[in-house]
Amino acid sequence: MNQLTLSEAEYQTKKSKIRREIFLERMDTLIPWKQLEKNVAHYYPKGQDGRPPVPLSSMLRVHCMPLLYNLSDPILKCSQRRAI
Repeated sequence: MNQLTLSEAEYQTKKSKIRREIFLERMDTLIPWKQLEKNVAHYYPKGQDGRPPVPLSSMLRVHCMPLLYNLSDPILKCSQRRAI
């Protein structure tokens, strides 16, 4: 039997969604992520040499953040580090 982590136990008792969760779910329904990934995958590094790249799906979402939230470049770089 697996023991729940503290965050999992807290999430189970949660009753309503926060604005961020609602926004992210809406963004997932509005933006065709799979189609974008398919179009960009040809140009994205494969990670054959050196450090492996961040997953393409994460990078697409990170690069959409400045458009959706009207963020500046320094904030974008900070969120890229957190995505890794």
